[in-house]
Amino acid sequence: MRDSPAPSAAASSVTALYCAPPSSRADLFLPGTAGDFSLSASLSACTLLYEGAVEPMQIDVDPQEDPQNTPDVNYVVENPTLDLEQYAASYSGLMRIERLQFIADHCPPLRVEALKMALSFVQRTFNVDMYEEVHRKLSEATRELQNAPDAIPESGVEPPPLDTAWVEATRKKALLKLEKLDTDLKNYKGNSIKESIRCHCGGQGAGRPGTYPGDGQAHTHSPAHRRGHDDLGDHYLDCGDLSNALKCYSRARDYCTSAKHVINMCLNVIKVSVYLQNWSHVLSYVSKAESTPEIAEQRGERDSQTQAILTKLKCAAGLAELAARKYKQAAKCFLLASFDHCDFPELLSPSNVAVYGGLCALATFDRQELQRNVISSSSFKLFLELEPQVRDIIFKFYESKYASCLKMLDEMKDNLLLDMYLAPHVRTLYTQIRNRALIQYFSPYVSADMRKMATAFNTTVAALEDELTQLILEGLINARIDSHSKILYARDVDQRSTTFEKSLLMGKEFQRRAKAMILRAAVLRNQIHVKSPPREGSQGELTPANSQSRMSTNM
Repeated sequence: MRDSPAPSAAASSVTALYCAPPSSRADLFLPGTAGDFSLSASLSACTLLYEGAVEPMQIDVDPQEDPQNTPDVNYVVENPTLDLEQYAASYSGLMRIERLQFIADHCPPLRVEALKMALSFVQRTFNVDMYEEVHRKLSEATRELQNAPDAIPESGVEPPPLDTAWVEATRKKALLKLEKLDTDLKNYKGNSIKESIRCHCGGQGAGRPGTYPGDGQAHTHSPAHRRGHDDLGDHYLDCGDLSNALKCYSRARDYCTSAKHVINMCLNVIKVSVYLQNWSHVLSYVSKAESTPEIAEQRGERDSQTQAILTKLKCAAGLAELAARKYKQAAKCFLLASFDHCDFPELLSPSNVAVYGGLCALATFDRQELQRNVISSSSFKLFLELEPQVRDIIFKFYESKYASCLKMLDEMKDNLLLDMYLAPHVRTLYTQIRNRALIQYFSPYVSADMRKMATAFNTTVAALEDELTQLILEGLINARIDSHSKILYARDVDQRSTTFEKSLLMGKEFQRRAKAMILRAAVLRNQIHVKSPPREGSQGELTPANSQSRMSTNM
């Protein structure tokens, strides 16, 4: 609407007023500008002029339905600058194959090369199903390339034929290995049961293998059980059976006898949960690993092994927070990673830490946090050296060189869209970074010329006005727009009244918490507790249930 020619300044004002919701129009635009109608007359004219029209700005959209929060899964990247061999060398195992497949799905220029590399890597595993899938995709991609109008006949390369002999041999090897591992695990369990019976029948078992001195009980939590479950989980993972791999790794928990075993189990479960994109599971096991004495009780200087474990946990937690769109938490997790101990190719590379952490920090940190936690961080500086473009973007942003910063962001956008974990968030992160730049630009001023502001951000005045309007509606900028003069005015805020209001709210919150604490103390003092009623079909015994609880008091 703003692009259509306006017959007069009054009509221009009407158009500007119409673009805001009724509840916010008086707060957004300055009434009574030169040549304009009064505010009420403008609103009346606006209603008559656009009666029956659809309002272009919707401010009460459900966040879940907001297009900005909905990732585009069908996009295509045409101009990547990615070195595929170097990129693939940064990962190992299933992660390398999945990332190459993601690139093939979204980047036609690299599709054939990525699928060929994935095919060669998958033949080093027992994952026959993935081999057949990648080969099918490669055959289709090669045919599409040969049938393209601008294809060169001499350059056509046929895909390698399906290696049926390898498929059959690999299936047999995988089955034999599975049977062997399963038999070994059953033997471990059988031997443990026999040892337990022998120790019970023989009385005291002190000094016998598999027993704790003085307890007379066989220690059935044999390390062989744990290793057996881990080996079985590794094999299932190599075969691409992630669900069974997760079950085996989880079962190893019952046979962990030290903090080291618990941490190893947690890392295995975290790795498979990331492949399954079960992010709540990832955060749960990160928390379990961090609560083990080996991690939780160490303060200050940590040894190299502990620091490596902690870095893996923070990287996994960062991925989970990123997937949940909690960008500030994700940035904090990635910033806690240690460069010297960042070795987790099954999930991500040090370059990923630099990109993920840098972009999330730009989108969510204020100026002081950015300087303190990113620019002055001795550890994260080393990560940024691997990604000089991200480093330069952060410094340009901090130096308020927004046009250069945003231009560099656009230049690296294609490569970011080929990252399977970052791609769904690129649009949201870019929008938040741009919004934060606009807020930071205007914060020191009482008024700002929108023409100069548009030049600084390499955009048009009309587009800038739309962006500023949205920021004002969201409460991110406390300002008003003079649409006629194209000037943005900061609104005067009574700091004294605001402080009093905050103090009163804080007092009410303290009062509410104090009452809750007094009530809790009274409940504990009078030994008031809740017992669950018996389940239907049980013989009067109390068992946990989801039915209503009854209150009993012991005075």
